[in-house]
Amino acid sequence: MEHTFHLPVLGLAFSIDSPLKVAQFGISSVLSIVDDELIERMRDYYSKKNSLPYIPITPKAKDSRSKRITAYLDLVQDIVNQQIDTLRHSDLDKSVDLKKYFSLLPESSNVKKTYKAYLQETDMDKRANLKATLMMNINPGEINVNIMSKVDKINTDPAGSKLDHIHSDASAALRGFAHSKLQGGLVLSAGMNPRLYSYLSEFPQFMPNKRGQFLKRVILKVSDYRSALIQAKFLAKKGIWVSEFRVESGLNCGGHAFATDGFLLGPILEEFKKNKGFLQQELYTMYAASIQAKGYTVDTCPMLTITAQGGIGTAAEQTFLLNHYGLKSTGWGSPFLLVPEATTVDDQTLRALASAQKQDFYVSGASPLGVPFNNFKKSSAELNRLQRIQKGRPGAPCTKKYLISNAEYSAEPICTASRIYQYTKLKELELFDAESTDYQKKLEAITEKTCLCEGLATSAYLKYDILQNKEDDAVAICPGPNTAYFNDIYSLQDMVDHIYGRKDLLVDSNRPSLFINELHLYIEHLEQYLQDNRLQMDDKKEKFVTKFKEELLRGITYYESIAFQLYPVDHDVQRAEFLTELKDGLIQITAL
Repeated sequence: MEHTFHLPVLGLAFSIDSPLKVAQFGISSVLSIVDDELIERMRDYYSKKNSLPYIPITPKAKDSRSKRITAYLDLVQDIVNQQIDTLRHSDLDKSVDLKKYFSLLPESSNVKKTYKAYLQETDMDKRANLKATLMMNINPGEINVNIMSKVDKINTDPAGSKLDHIHSDASAALRGFAHSKLQGGLVLSAGMNPRLYSYLSEFPQFMPNKRGQFLKRVILKVSDYRSALIQAKFLAKKGIWVSEFRVESGLNCGGHAFATDGFLLGPILEEFKKNKGFLQQELYTMYAASIQAKGYTVDTCPMLTITAQGGIGTAAEQTFLLNHYGLKSTGWGSPFLLVPEATTVDDQTLRALASAQKQDFYVSGASPLGVPFNNFKKSSAELNRLQRIQKGRPGAPCTKKYLISNAEYSAEPICTASRIYQYTKLKELELFDAESTDYQKKLEAITEKTCLCEGLATSAYLKYDILQNKEDDAVAICPGPNTAYFNDIYSLQDMVDHIYGRKDLLVDSNRPSLFINELHLYIEHLEQYLQDNRLQMDDKKEKFVTKFKEELLRGITYYESIAFQLYPVDHDVQRAEFLTELKDGLIQITAL
């Protein structure tokens, strides 16, 4: 791929059709395949928009979830193929989209250099040769899909009997991707699911050819090296190769915040860089033996790449990460929420994001999964949640049930954001804890849970006017804290030019380094942990805190050691500020 950045998955709806917007310009993106109802409606919408036949797949159809996903992914692939075919047969001197394709490319791209040479060439024969070369090098961005491994509800048949594990939510989504035309990557996130990983090994679509290449590759989104190694070994023994480790900052990212035990992004990437060769060889030994038992062989070790995402905000940071850590690509997520040409955000939410201040973005307990969740105070879902509490009816109707997990009050798990759970939990709280000093804190913890299954899909329904009668129009959105520094609505050209240093969208922004921002988030995370456990601090928790602080201090020492690489000789002022901020962080940690 020519581009050195990609769009990570953004909620359920926000990148659901990003490939249809950016793949034709060579930009890779990831769409979520968690919500098959959203996916089915998007297939309906885009089929009509492109004058293509649409045959509905109802929830009652056999294996409907898998088939819905396959049908939508096939449609996406067909439309992107048509877009690329149109570009390849367009007039280079007249086509706006062709000019856009080449102008978006990074200056380091050989194709971009050829395009510049074409624009300057006056000899007609040479110009024709350059044009032919350019047209042969028009390629789509990769279309990847995301499954949150542990969002894996076991489903039942119409009679209420539990179905086999291959019909669980994650397994059905996997099958939908495997059977589709897409030749992209499957991004597995949110931790290890042995059942799903084992099922993955049953699909020949993930097997290699002799040259170690894949029609469908596996990408692991991870927040530290140890987790990556454990998961990749498990998969290698099953005959599945991890083609890419997508390292995401535990806290400086959008969506769910899977905090590490104090490990910071820089040291984590350094560990991947240092151990990449060892990692590749160790995995290959296990992998080769496993696929041989399945009747496959490869002549060479398959490629293994490292990418990173979470909180990146400037061209200088982009360049440093690529060059210093040898990354193939970086992920730019939340800033693209402000780019309508790339993502799907309804107009009201888009305007709210563009005018938001730093304090409007916060880590919350809103997720029913019990994992910290990056939230937005101005979202209509957050306002709706508060209104329900004021009316004495906290919680939401639970229709999709993707995040059901709690079995305190019923044989079957229910969602902690549901009205029935919160009503029951609040009655219990009043009975036993009404007089306790932390009553209000417990009450807020119960009612803070938000329906994400509906809220994270609604933006697309509003944007494309496909919201159905009696459906809630409240939008939940999960931007990372880095969004606070971007305060406008941008074109795709604007944002890509910013990433590659051709334009600066943060001229008036007093933004610290992504490493400093992440450090502050981890210090705040530790402060909150100490606050929450101040009355129940035991030896185990004390050891956790001590280890956490040690890792943060280790991270600060590491950043001090690379300060001159991060800020070379001609950036003395920025380097001095960076080192001062590290010192301030050290003082804060020591004082905890």
